[in-house]
Amino acid sequence: MKLSDLKQRTASEILAAFGRDGAAAKSAETLEKMGLPSKKTEAYRYGDIEAVLEMDLTIASEPKPAEILPSVQLIITDGVVTHAPASVKLGYSKAIPADQGHFDPLYHLGHVASPGVWEIEIQDEVYLHIIHRFTKPTSLIPYRLAVHVTPGSHAAVYEQFIDTGATGSLVLYGYDLFVGRDATLKMVKNQTLDSGSYQMVASHRCEVGSAATLDLATFDFGSASALQMMQIALGAHAHVEASHLLYASGSAKRGTVSKILHIGEGSTSNQQAKSILGEKARGIFDALIKVEHSARYTKAHQNSKAILLESGAYMASRPQLEIYIDELEASHGSTTGQLDGKQLFYLQSRGISAVEAKRMLIQAFANELIDAVDGEMIREILHRDFDEAFYGQTRVECIETCHGCEEVVLNEGV
Repeated sequence: MKLSDLKQRTASEILAAFGRDGAAAKSAETLEKMGLPSKKTEAYRYGDIEAVLEMDLTIASEPKPAEILPSVQLIITDGVVTHAPASVKLGYSKAIPADQGHFDPLYHLGHVASPGVWEIEIQDEVYLHIIHRFTKPTSLIPYRLAVHVTPGSHAAVYEQFIDTGATGSLVLYGYDLFVGRDATLKMVKNQTLDSGSYQMVASHRCEVGSAATLDLATFDFGSASALQMMQIALGAHAHVEASHLLYASGSAKRGTVSKILHIGEGSTSNQQAKSILGEKARGIFDALIKVEHSARYTKAHQNSKAILLESGAYMASRPQLEIYIDELEASHGSTTGQLDGKQLFYLQSRGISAVEAKRMLIQAFANELIDAVDGEMIREILHRDFDEAFYGQTRVECIETCHGCEEVVLNEGV
């Protein structure tokens, strides 16, 4: 099927297309009212959504709860949980109440298309490593996770994505995330996605309870197109720290579209994005912070910085504030440019080659967000994956296998 076939269909017809019943009726009704996204849809104007909707796909077989093997990791293969640790409570529901006010039509489509929702409950102090594996080619792979961090708990989640044959597929995935009162969740997403692999639209909803904290860091590397959409609602005295590092190359159109909603009094947010763009890649940071009438004494800050490595690269950066009160502190900003010529000259005047000087500045730009992540092992993985995406191999491998090609190879890429 093509997702574009759902245009102009009624809610009942949309449900029937995926074999769903009334459990997802409200999401289908909302999708009918909103309509499928197009290039005129605000949230998708910088992506390539019309090409996504025209992909001819086979719907992946319905994931049904089966025997789940014990493991130190939570492993999800083509939307089906196959392994899980004993440290989390895992359930499977036909549907959960979706946020009918979510801005993204594909969030609602995800709730309709997914045969069920995997529910994860995290208690006390837990570290959870989630591995998403995709194996089915030319398929629509829809699934959703509902993650509940219980009040007073302190959890850390590391997400990793692995492609083992999902060429030409579309992954329509996302989580409904609930961080309970006085709880803390640190979440790191690490995804390298190259051309010839699957495409992904990840659409998330996050609700951060009173006096709770969500620390969200996303790392997206590679030459394939993908979008992450997120809506984050903050209760009283809640805090979100959101950082996004993007390295895109080729003809990728990739990035983050987000809405942070300050609802509770005294809530705070800090969002920063860094993008490194090569060849003809398009980076996307389309982010809104909305402060409601009820959110007095809010503190909200947002910033985007991008480096364009080549003349064909393009950055679509739109940090935005929508404010309905006076008693707050808020700021936003955006900077897009090339590597600083003065810094390059300074390094070269100290005997460093032009190629190595560029490397050092790009690495320093990325390291600010990588080194802010808790956990030495995760930082090492992020450094390795960035090196592999940017250099084509890790820096250690490059040094160990060097045969004098550095100037030729890097001058072509930078």
